[in-house]
Amino acid sequence: MVAAFWLAASLYVRPIGQWTGLFLGSLLIAAVGFWDDGANLKPWQKLLGQVAAAALLVAGGTRIEFVTNPLGGMVYIGWWGVPLTIFWVTALTNGMNFIDGLDGLTAGISAIAAVPLLIIAGQRGHDDVVLLTVCLLGVALGFLRYNFHPARVFMGDAGAMFLGFMLGAISVEGAMKGAATMTLSIPLLTFGLPLFDTVCAVIRRRWNGRPIYEADAGHVHHRLLQLGFSHRRAVVFLYFVSALLGAVALLLQKVPVEMRPYMMLPVIAGLAVGGHRLRIFDDRPAMETTPSDVGGKGGGGPTPRSSPGASY
Repeated sequence: MVAAFWLAASLYVRPIGQWTGLFLGSLLIAAVGFWDDGANLKPWQKLLGQVAAAALLVAGGTRIEFVTNPLGGMVYIGWWGVPLTIFWVTALTNGMNFIDGLDGLTAGISAIAAVPLLIIAGQRGHDDVVLLTVCLLGVALGFLRYNFHPARVFMGDAGAMFLGFMLGAISVEGAMKGAATMTLSIPLLTFGLPLFDTVCAVIRRRWNGRPIYEADAGHVHHRLLQLGFSHRRAVVFLYFVSALLGAVALLLQKVPVEMRPYMMLPVIAGLAVGGHRLRIFDDRPAMETTPSDVGGKGGGGPTPRSSPGASY
């Protein structure tokens, strides 16, 4: 996926210095994931690699510069954009890695999330970002062909973190950079599912007195399997949820800024109700599964294809 993306990008995107940080950061994040796939890095080692990759991205000029003022207009945040961008990209990198627990789930959700980013970047006239997003969309769909259940290939941490890193970087360049930046609610909705799953995993583990990096079978996709969903049905259902959140994000652009927080309330309420129905914060033992139930390294599932490190 990494090679295919950069080969396509080299053919269609102008080779300007702006993308040096993106290139180096993406190689580093893929290398960290590849190393973890083979050696199961300690959580702090993986986090350090993720932060270093995000720092390379920021050093190359990709950073959040303005935030929305609820009273109107934009506020320039100066150097605060550096830690904010690193946090955003690192969070999304982990979010995609957390949700990588079923065949085709991360590749499909990455492709779905790329569509709103593509539209937003096009509306704002960021032609290079549009081309980068098309390349990433093509990579995700091309991989999905062989990764959908029953999967013939698996992306591991290297692929999941690469997709999360690239989506984070593209969202900053295409939707969150410059004085005409979108409100934060739009990219949050675009990546609503992986971010929701990540936040719930952190709360669940802390609530039950366990380290946040300790693997469990409480992720959204695990809960769906425990409710009786088949592998494919669970994946398709989560595709639908992700697409619905992306559509809401695009519709939110048409709503006045001051009204957007109120428009977010039904979405937050829906996620809360869904999480409650799935018992997302419970620490009950996972139901017995088989290798055919859970695919790919990720999500911390209790099968031979998963590992504790993948759920960090």
